[in-house]
Formats: sequence, structure tokens, C-alpha cells
Amino acid sequence: MKLNDKIAIVTGAGSGIGRAMAKRFIQEGARQVIIADLHADSLTSLAAEIGARAIKTDVANEQEVIHLIRTVEQDYGQIDLLCNNAGIGVGGGPETSNEDWQRIWEINVMAHIYATRAALPDMLNRGEGYILNTASAAGLLTQIGSAPYAVTKHAAVAYAEWLAVTYGDRGIKVSALCPQAVRTAMTANTEGGGVAGVDGMMEPEELCDTVIETLDAETFLVLPHKEVLTYMQRKTADYDRWIKGMMRLQAAYGVDSFPD
Repeated sequence: MKLNDKIAIVTGAGSGIGRAMAKRFIQEGARQVIIADLHADSLTSLAAEIGARAIKTDVANEQEVIHLIRTVEQDYGQIDLLCNNAGIGVGGGPETSNEDWQRIWEINVMAHIYATRAALPDMLNRGEGYILNTASAAGLLTQIGSAPYAVTKHAAVAYAEWLAVTYGDRGIKVSALCPQAVRTAMTANTEGGGVAGVDGMMEPEELCDTVIETLDAETFLVLPHKEVLTYMQRKTADYDRWIKGMMRLQAAYGVDSFPD
């Protein structure tokens, strides 16, 4: 998919990866980029800076997501690229509160469902449309120190897979963005990105190069950190060996949720 003259939505666009993608899409010639985020101040300033349109949206609220999708469809005729990018991190394991589990589930998973539930009917009627869901390398591997993040990002990848399988022969293209450590607010308080930074910290703008390449190729996995493909292959080739290797990472980086 070439972005020239396309209509794109990016959620979680107030900062980090979403902000960088919105700016890059405009540079690539998108006709209009609609940026959505919970934080109105950063959203408004970004829209003014890059020439985007800001629509304040809480992606955990389905009615607000529906409003976002319907507004864009009504004002621009269609949505060519839907980027479900908003996400949060929560640390811990089974002891993590129900409230934190529910919140991360709503943002990292249900927000993708809300948006595609609203946008797919028009895309299917047209026989075309592109969905880019931001997940994480943790969704292909795991996340040391955070069961909620690992579980929800696995779910995000699984949902993107399901969309691709179910609607791929009806003109819908789907990609899953699965980076390791990127310099964003989520990694700001971790030295070197923590365990996710074992292969280095990437700038959001650098990540966008891989996003554009993958959109052009219309392939499923967006892997800014190329090492992730090797890790996936090792995991599927010998699951037990991979788990033992991850146990060593856990010993080096992790925190036991229920220490002895």
C-alpha cells in the first residue's frame, strides 16, 4: 500500500510511535491523517505542527471509538489505513490487581476490536482497506516482568492474525507491528530499555522506515528489530530450549512476583 492520497487514522498519536507514524504518513503523501489520543493538549499541538486533524478519543470507550470512525468516514468518505496503535504497560504477574488487568486488556486488545468492528463494514463493502495493529515483540515471545503486557500483546497478535485469515480474500490487508525497545514514554524509566533493549534502543522515527517498507510490501509482520524473527524461529524449533533461555533472562532482569 502506497500512502499517497490516502486517509489514515492513528490512535495513541500524542507521543512515541504513534506521533512518529502520523508525521511520517504525511511526509509520504497521505491526503489526511487523523490523530487520536486521550491527551488533548499534546494531540492539538501535534496536529498544528504537522497538518493533521486531531480527534480526542479514549480508545477504551467503544462509543468514543465509534465516534472517531464514523466522523472520519462521514468527512472523508473512507478510511484507507487504520492504525490501532494506543497501548499501555503494566508490570507484575498474577498478583496484579483486577483493575490493572482490565485496563490493559481494554487498551491493548479491546480497542483494536472496537475500531475494527466499526471500520470493517465499509472496508468490506469497498473490497479494500488496511489495518495496522501495534503489538510488540512480547506478543511473539514474552515479556519478562509483566504478565499483563505479555498476555495482551499475544492477544493483539492473535487478533491481527485472525483478521488477516478471515478477511484477506475480501481485500483487507493486515499487519502487526512487533518492535522491541523503542524510545518512548513506556521505556523512559528503564535503563537501556530493560530486557526489551538487549538488541538496542530504537528511535520511533527509525521504526517508521520498517513500517513504510512493510505497508508497501503488504506483509503481515512488521519487525523493526530483525533479530525478533530469529528468536521466533528458535522458539518454534525447540520450545523447551527457548523457555530455558528465557528463564536465564528472567534471572538477569526479572522480578519474582511471589518471592520466597
